[in-house]
Amino acid sequence: MNLNQLTLFKPNKKPGNEMKKIAEIINNFNAFFGKAISWLSFILVLIVTGDVVSRYIFNASSVAVQELEWHIFAALFLLGATYTLRVDDHVRVDVIYSLLNNRKKAWINLIGTVVFLIPFCLLVIYTSYRFVYNSWLFGEISPDPGGLPARYIIKSVLPLSFLLLLIQGISMFLTSLINIMKPEDK
Repeated sequence: MNLNQLTLFKPNKKPGNEMKKIAEIINNFNAFFGKAISWLSFILVLIVTGDVVSRYIFNASSVAVQELEWHIFAALFLLGATYTLRVDDHVRVDVIYSLLNNRKKAWINLIGTVVFLIPFCLLVIYTSYRFVYNSWLFGEISPDPGGLPARYIIKSVLPLSFLLLLIQGISMFLTSLINIMKPEDK
């Protein structure tokens, strides 16, 4: 075996290429997933419209339909957060950030990801595990008469959404690291 076979990177490749490929795979997955989840908005509009028509025209209401509305809204909000982070449309105070160059922005993103995003995602995943596990174990249903069965499905969205957010955070970390390692623009 020679030294080139033992190295992680090929001699003619830049070390950031592998990180860039991983970040692109994560970004592409979350872009696809985010666009798929966006259809929940359309479904939610149809359900709410049907509920309003049913309630005010036919004087009929359903607890299950109302619960379905907030279940879909919760899933849309939780699962959509990853796509929002991916396209950089999340809430941020841009007063100072917008004045910085790309390298300084990358440093802020890297530190924010390592200090806040990743630990928070891990904390939510860890603490919600038992919550979701118990819901599945007991086959949790709605406590309201006429409510939805299988409440454990919506509860499972909580750790899933933070797992996806964690994965996007890893992509953000890698992208920031790549931007920091780039030679400075002159």
